[in-house]
Amino acid sequence: MGRLIIVSNRLPINVIQGPTSLDFKPSVGGLATGLSSFFESHQGVWTGWPGIAAEDISAQQMDYVVDKIRQLSFEPVFISKNDLEGFYYGFCNKTIWPLFHYFSLHTVYEVTYWDAYQRVNQAYCDAVLKIVKPDDQIWVHDYQLMLLPDLLREKLPHTEIGFFLHIPFPSFELFRLLPWRQQILRGLLGADLIGFHAYDYTRHFLSSVSRILGMEHSMGSMILENRVVKADAFPMGIDYNRYSSAVENPQVKKNRDSIRKKIGDRKIIISIDRMDYTKGIIQRLEAFDWFLSQNPEYREKVTLILLAVPSRTGIQDYMELRKELEHLVGRINGEHGTIGWMPVWYLYRAVPFERLIALYNVADVALITPLRDGMNLIAKEYVATKTDGKGVLILSEMAGAASELGEAVIVNANNKDAIVEGIKEALEMPLEEQIDRNRLMQRRLSRYNISRWAEDFITALSDVKQTQQQMSVRKLGSKIRDTLCEHYKKSSKRLFLLDYDGTLVGFVNRPDKAIPDMGLLDMLNTLTSNKKNHVVIISGRDRQTLSQWFRNIDINLVAEHGAWIKQQNHEWKSGEHLHNNWKETIRPILELYTDRTPGSLIEEKDFSLVWHFRRTDPALSYVRIQELKETLLDMTSNLDIGVFEGSKILEIKNLAISKGHIAEMFIEKENWDFILSAGDDYTDEDMFEVLPESAYSIKIGYSISKAKYNLDSAREFRLLLDKLVI
Repeated sequence: MGRLIIVSNRLPINVIQGPTSLDFKPSVGGLATGLSSFFESHQGVWTGWPGIAAEDISAQQMDYVVDKIRQLSFEPVFISKNDLEGFYYGFCNKTIWPLFHYFSLHTVYEVTYWDAYQRVNQAYCDAVLKIVKPDDQIWVHDYQLMLLPDLLREKLPHTEIGFFLHIPFPSFELFRLLPWRQQILRGLLGADLIGFHAYDYTRHFLSSVSRILGMEHSMGSMILENRVVKADAFPMGIDYNRYSSAVENPQVKKNRDSIRKKIGDRKIIISIDRMDYTKGIIQRLEAFDWFLSQNPEYREKVTLILLAVPSRTGIQDYMELRKELEHLVGRINGEHGTIGWMPVWYLYRAVPFERLIALYNVADVALITPLRDGMNLIAKEYVATKTDGKGVLILSEMAGAASELGEAVIVNANNKDAIVEGIKEALEMPLEEQIDRNRLMQRRLSRYNISRWAEDFITALSDVKQTQQQMSVRKLGSKIRDTLCEHYKKSSKRLFLLDYDGTLVGFVNRPDKAIPDMGLLDMLNTLTSNKKNHVVIISGRDRQTLSQWFRNIDINLVAEHGAWIKQQNHEWKSGEHLHNNWKETIRPILELYTDRTPGSLIEEKDFSLVWHFRRTDPALSYVRIQELKETLLDMTSNLDIGVFEGSKILEIKNLAISKGHIAEMFIEKENWDFILSAGDDYTDEDMFEVLPESAYSIKIGYSISKAKYNLDSAREFRLLLDKLVI
């Protein structure tokens, strides 16, 4: 087992240029704090930016930094001031952060920011490539590095790569606003496993992949070229024991007693957040103001301690937020305060761990109401410190943690009245109920802590890789190809049963783009000119199209999956016992659903009807296809008609029409000593099923199949045929 390489924007250590020397201090942030304990328990390397611009230190100092932090198993990535401005302060914090948190009006779409984002992601890729070993696992974190998984995949095709997003993934309607949406999705899909805090974020991601890239999923798993990629929810935990045991720390007790002495017997509400517009701090303060106005009996009986940790201090939106917040604090204290009572204690700073735990532990209520938050570990930390069970958590339903902490008082952060009611409910909640609620949440948090979260993710990553390896066993590798080619050379009677769309040409949406190219026609001409070869193209296309495309090639053609057959130098003949009288009943149903489903269309063939929905909204098509299938199955239950779902189509046809029947017919004609069959969709499974054991059956793609082998694409299959005819 190799090492674990963690890659994040920042290292857990921060390098600061002091007056005379460099200082090394722990980074402040949820990811660095949360993962540090897990990282320390695993052999690995943590790669990231050390917090200082490349121009701010000399070459000698840079060497010193590298040597110093490598002793801690850290690998630095140095970023220039210019790239830092465009990458971090630009694309990350003016584009991705607001858009992914549903603040589209704050979002800036600037090409120079995007260029810097690409450059920095490439720099991280280069740094990882310098240290990675063959058996290592790579775990990439957060929105700053969403291009990195695919950059690594290009260089490390077989390495286990995981990605975790620590902020929300927005709905498709918001994500589609991003000009570089395709690049971001493809960057993420370079990972084997993509993790999110909550299932809603996973669902939004899969919806965007479906609608933007046209890729479908099954239970969160997608087939991407020759890999399975899985997206799933892993709600991040905390180091529960660290927070719960810290309550007994002497320094924590001293801080707690100091706070209680200053505030007296008043109820204490705490509000702790980074200074960020997504945290809903202004709305929270306005609700507290409204609470004091609506409940005058609580004046001089409750104090709100508001701790705002400085964040992104150089960005205009954050400077304006601080100004607005401080103005609001002053107004509330001026309107409601008295000589001996200040309603809001406002602190704009980061506080030491012992002071933070004291604030958690002393508080009667924690008011945590972000407008949108990926998880919010502060809510979990507060609950962990309530060792006596006393205290109430008020939590926004828009925080990822709300799905786990259901015993909290859950509120709508945009509803001022709801927050007011929540504050009153929390202040008046009976002690026994407080204890019961907190004990349930504590048991849950202690079980699913930070280590369990990380272990679950790493285990799931290994499981995905194992699935990929199982798939690769079926892949038509070089040894089997050599055997196949040798068998071909030695044989004298060869049968080729070949699908067309998705097999001889890649699948395309527009029919005119599927016209065979000269390379394919030349290859088929060469293949059929050899008297030992008998080539059959079995397609779902109509006979007129096939006749036009292959008019100059002496080849066997089968149209509409077996409804029509044209053998070499003969006319088209229809299969036996085929009828069309059912169409008049089915067609109006399809027309109704086409009218109700924009983007869908009906294709009518001689002996089948096909409902296409590739250009339809995926969410709508999913609903419509279920309704239509149920309706058609009921209508055709007593008829000799089948309903088949394929790749973005629903086909209704005579049950007598089958590629399997056609394949059997050709197989029985001769005593073949070489049979090769290839296809890419559900209609080809009947063909694979009737093949003799000695045949080579190839599925294009990696879905479940009766074929013996798989190939990645139509291009790979064409290369195989080219190799045979050389």
